[in-house]
Amino acid sequence: QVQLVESGGGLVQAGGSLRLSCAASGRTFGNYAMGWFRQAPGKERDFVAAVSRNGVSTYYADSVKGRFTISRDNAKNTVYLQMNGLKPEDTTVYYCAADRVTNTMVVLTSTTQYNYWGQGTQVTVSS
Repeated sequence: QVQLVESGGGLVQAGGSLRLSCAASGRTFGNYAMGWFRQAPGKERDFVAAVSRNGVSTYYADSVKGRFTISRDNAKNTVYLQMNGLKPEDTTVYYCAADRVTNTMVVLTSTTQYNYWGQGTQVTVSS
């Protein structure tokens, strides 16, 4: 099992940047594909970005492509989401997710593919 703790959320003006971090417990972080999702109150949890076990493969939602970058540091058991060019519509709670996979290059983009979730971190972008 793995436990996930997000950090780095906060309040930023439109056009600004934030970097979210997700720290994972355990010694087998490199066996997990990782992802970021976001969820507004009363809405479904939406995919944002995903990265493969080895960090080589990444995938983004169209709404964040070119603005957000997902990366991971397996030595630090951490996955990051660098968010640039933030817009008010990016305001919501962001969640980190993990699931164990055998393929080092696969990315997971659906909530149903992940078994482990963090508690979420709030991102607020003011106009």
